[in-house]
Amino acid sequence: MAFQTGQFRGFETAIHEPGIAVFTFNQPERLNGLTQVIKRDLIELLTQAQMDDRVRVVVFTGQGRAFSAGDDVTGRPLPGGPQLMPDIFPGHREAIGTYEGLRVHSQTVNSAIRNLDKLSIAAVNGIAIQTGLSLALSCDFRIAAKGARLGSATLRFGLLPDEGGQYLLVQLMGVAKTMDFLMRKKIVSAEEALDLGLVHEVVESAELMERTMVLATELATGPQVSMRLLKRTIYNAAEMTWAHALDDIAAKTAISDHHPDAREGVAAFRERREPKFNAWLS
Repeated sequence: MAFQTGQFRGFETAIHEPGIAVFTFNQPERLNGLTQVIKRDLIELLTQAQMDDRVRVVVFTGQGRAFSAGDDVTGRPLPGGPQLMPDIFPGHREAIGTYEGLRVHSQTVNSAIRNLDKLSIAAVNGIAIQTGLSLALSCDFRIAAKGARLGSATLRFGLLPDEGGQYLLVQLMGVAKTMDFLMRKKIVSAEEALDLGLVHEVVESAELMERTMVLATELATGPQVSMRLLKRTIYNAAEMTWAHALDDIAAKTAISDHHPDAREGVAAFRERREPKFNAWLS
């Protein structure tokens, strides 16, 4: 199935040229809190985005003053568009149910984002807490509005960053800073997040989506095959030995070196012009 656009429960999607799929959390009165229904539908649409050649880059953002303030645990009915995936047992009713619910619902969203071959951007328009933070950190790039605030702060409720937040934080800023960030229940400004390495750029709120789309367009017009292979080998390198990382990139280079984009890149260099990649997507 092709990537679906429109209104869904808790979010909406659209595709912009050249192949930028934008997910917008659209329940600002709930601070864009996420539910298991939303997560299951997100997983389905991310699967569609992965398999649809029209999609080159994925963007996440929110409406109102929150990117996402975490899980919505109110139990209130969720308005919005059609439900993509059927309801299943929510889990969390006992210890094993919590384990299963996290593995199947919550953690799987972040894994789906992280495992996309296509590049992803979080346009953090406002509060990004707990689930919202881990979702943003799962993206490859993060641009934050000046008024955004980011944190986990799960210990304020005696809870854990159970959707992989601890792993993502350690990868981005190391053990010592992660220990300080999580144990002291910090919620930081966009500028502090930039200093910590949690976001790549901070911009004025009014410029957030414009700047995000400029970056998304830059990424979408690059050589998609090589970029997707490079994304995967960068993440692999973070967990591999030197020897394994060399073998990994050698195997991927065996693909990219023989792709038409590589021939176009060399030809453009020789002819002193800008390359026109991705003819295979036309």
